[in-house]
Amino acid sequence: MKTQVRLRRVYEGPSPEDGVRVLVDRVWPRGLTKAAVHLDEWVKDIAPSTQLRRWYGHQPERYTEFRRRYLIELRDAQPAATIDRLRKLARTGPVTLLTATKDVEHSQAAVLIEVLRDDRTVQEPAPDGAGAAPLARLVNAGRPQHRDSREARA
Repeated sequence: MKTQVRLRRVYEGPSPEDGVRVLVDRVWPRGLTKAAVHLDEWVKDIAPSTQLRRWYGHQPERYTEFRRRYLIELRDAQPAATIDRLRKLARTGPVTLLTATKDVEHSQAAVLIEVLRDDRTVQEPAPDGAGAAPLARLVNAGRPQHRDSREARA
């Protein structure tokens, strides 16, 4: 069954077609109360890291590299589990991802839409930015476990 995922700005009013409304930003949107958002879920763990978000700064010329780095972050266990859960939810009915960003086409939410609609894996663009690389593996499959930096120093 095809996933039913769509993307909207959190500042737009809810629609009957939204289904489950999921905020995918790490930071709560300015000027909104939780009641005004009509939110079903807030998944901070799927948002880009603070470091990546600050580096990107919503500069469209950095989007390709942002997308590549963000897809790497999404392979970590917690975001990957959230992606799987959202995919399953989207197979049962509509899911609307909500973001506060003004430029939704160059946002983490746009990357998440791609990932959620592709049941196979999290993909990343080729190093030259010319498009998606071939699918190498499922999320986290065969991935080496990274040791904590404190353990590496011990």
